[in-house]
Amino acid sequence: MYSKLKLISGHANKPLAEEVANYVGVPLSDIDLFKFSNDESFVKINESVRGTDVFIIQPTCRPVNDNLIDLLIMIDALKRASAQRINCVIPYYAYARSDKKDQPRVPITAKLVADLLTVTGANRVVAVDLHAEQIQGFFSIPVDHLYTIPIFARYFNEMNLDNPVVISPDSGGANRARALAKRLNCGLAIGDKRRQANDDKTELLNIIGDVEDKTAILYDDIIDTGSSLIKIANVLSTKNVKNIYAACTHGVLSCSAVQNINNSNIEKLFITNTIPLSEEAAACPKIIQLSIAEMLAMAIKKIHTEESLSVLFT
Repeated sequence: MYSKLKLISGHANKPLAEEVANYVGVPLSDIDLFKFSNDESFVKINESVRGTDVFIIQPTCRPVNDNLIDLLIMIDALKRASAQRINCVIPYYAYARSDKKDQPRVPITAKLVADLLTVTGANRVVAVDLHAEQIQGFFSIPVDHLYTIPIFARYFNEMNLDNPVVISPDSGGANRARALAKRLNCGLAIGDKRRQANDDKTELLNIIGDVEDKTAILYDDIIDTGSSLIKIANVLSTKNVKNIYAACTHGVLSCSAVQNINNSNIEKLFITNTIPLSEEAAACPKIIQLSIAEMLAMAIKKIHTEESLSVLFT
């Protein structure tokens, strides 16, 4: 059934790609991917891909631009090698937060990346928890948008939390948090943030919703520096909550995020392996990583056999 299915991985998240390959039952194809001394990237596919259905597993995480260029040149190599269909599995889509022109003279980089992928020769994109739903519309090719909500919901249900409530850091993530709250059959609260005048920083003014005497689950798609989650956790600690947990799909964890999380009153931070953990993050006792490999493997097999992906959302 999978004789025409090929899996390829760049350097961005090889452990995830290997785990996906194990679930699919198809080994990763052998490729050479390296940089010349002049910092230019080079790729060579070491086996025939003519007429095959190829899935490139490559998140565009740090180093973002290197991993993005590697993805583009892998697409080009496959296209010139006569692959029948080139599917880009991008667990973490970089530049997703640059999804609109909200200031004068700024780019919409998420759209630029979509154009680059399409023009280079990608036939399909598989993404996980895009920062904004409208990014799917930036592509003129099919986009399969997968969600990690079922993974987090299953994990939290197994924890048997006492009187949980899901909290979105801001109104922009309310729909995402509402979907998790529905699966946990619990309440929803939203952080009320305001941008300070003449400043890029925001301040949290209030928590909208009932959180008193509940187990708080802070839920967001990306944790970067962690400042927003920590601010909300600090406010929640004054609201008589029982416990504070956090869950985020993409653990960017830049700057001193790991140290800040470790020193915060967040008891546990649950993130997925869309982005590989740094050594510091892997050693942090508060950070627990959940795998999306099985979900990606199921998506790859169903796309290859032209089946519906609906089962992944239940």
